[in-house]
Amino acid sequence: MAELVQEYPGAQRALFRAYHIGGCASCGFSPNETLASVCARNDNLPVGDVVATIFAAHDEDQKIQVSPREIAERLQAGEQIPLIDVRSREEWDAVHINGSMFFTQELMQEIMSQWTKDREIIFICHQGARSLDAASYFAGHGFAHVRSMTGGIDAWSVEVDPDLPRYQLA
Repeated sequence: MAELVQEYPGAQRALFRAYHIGGCASCGFSPNETLASVCARNDNLPVGDVVATIFAAHDEDQKIQVSPREIAERLQAGEQIPLIDVRSREEWDAVHINGSMFFTQELMQEIMSQWTKDREIIFICHQGARSLDAASYFAGHGFAHVRSMTGGIDAWSVEVDPDLPRYQLA
């Protein structure tokens, strides 16, 4: 499962949404399990159907991804696009993209209650997985133009701003 989730970051979200697998302690799976074993202990789900669900979710995830280079070009052209950084406070304090906003509970409440549902919002994180989860969450709450920056701030430092320090999580 670890390899599956690494290759398809939205797999856990898709499994939970479709089959209630992997979202909580009672339905979780361990990284060393296989998809077949997870399917077997969840009412003998057909592995092929579960794989199709994961692939469909992955295709949907690809549609909301946006490259760091495209974001940089749009910002340079003067577009006012909110960049919401969903990393931890420590990660944010260590390094962040100028003009991005740190995602707090207060900002979440503001977005949910005051921002229009058709406003474009771009979520960013370290390597693109958490921002994809955040974009999916907001899409699930009716926000029509949420995006996730592919590769996160790590990719931004490679593709856009090589002076932005890269880091590893322990």
